[in-house]
Amino acid sequence: MIKLKLCLDVGNSHIFGGVFDNEQLGLHFRYRTNPASTSDELGIFLQNVLQKNDIQTSSIQKIAISSVVPAINYSLMAACKKYFCIDPIILTPDCSHGLSIDIERPHELGADLIADAVGAVHRFPRQNIVIVDFGTATTISAVSAAKVYLGTVIMPGMKVSMSALHHNAAQLFSVEIMKPTKVLGRTTEQSIQSGLYFGQLGTVREITGRIIQEVFPNQKVVLIGTGGFSQMFREEPLFDTILPDLVLEGLLELIKN
Repeated sequence: MIKLKLCLDVGNSHIFGGVFDNEQLGLHFRYRTNPASTSDELGIFLQNVLQKNDIQTSSIQKIAISSVVPAINYSLMAACKKYFCIDPIILTPDCSHGLSIDIERPHELGADLIADAVGAVHRFPRQNIVIVDFGTATTISAVSAAKVYLGTVIMPGMKVSMSALHHNAAQLFSVEIMKPTKVLGRTTEQSIQSGLYFGQLGTVREITGRIIQEVFPNQKVVLIGTGGFSQMFREEPLFDTILPDLVLEGLLELIKN
């Protein structure tokens, strides 16, 4: 029987899921996060998305979860037990993940940030790493070559920034988030898109540069982009690599053996 592993990253906007065969990601999917979801709603969705991709529920042998939405955790864990007969591994700062966390109040550290760091360390062992995750929030994290998590910067993501403009400026409206062809907008839509994209790009460039100067002076650093909007920045001379599925790769490390 094929033995597959299911990894689920619960974010504020979506549940990002992936199915691995060994270390190969064969399927990934998204499901809108609803903290009020029942275990049956979540379990039936997971079963359906697997079956529609010709994956038998019985082939899932292990499940790992990271979540920044505590209200949904109980239902999601119950769904795993009821529909897969599996007790999932829940990523927390205290579990065995292979990192040392050198920050104040480590219990406040988001599970998604830990998963990103674990995945990055697996990809780039014994190297200093800065990870930029473009999600609901844009986060920038630093991990040393000795696998020590050193800290994070958290700021509004592009979708949150767009929502803030829309709800606080009477004449501004929601737009499609995309990379503009020019910096200077000639319409309101173009102007908002430019501000969202280049504002994020400039902020990330400035903060990553300062982080490297602060904690990795005169050292080689691998700069990684990840998260839902990371592909938009692929052509920018900013990142060494872009790994959109890094959080899932980190979760896989918890249940690989």
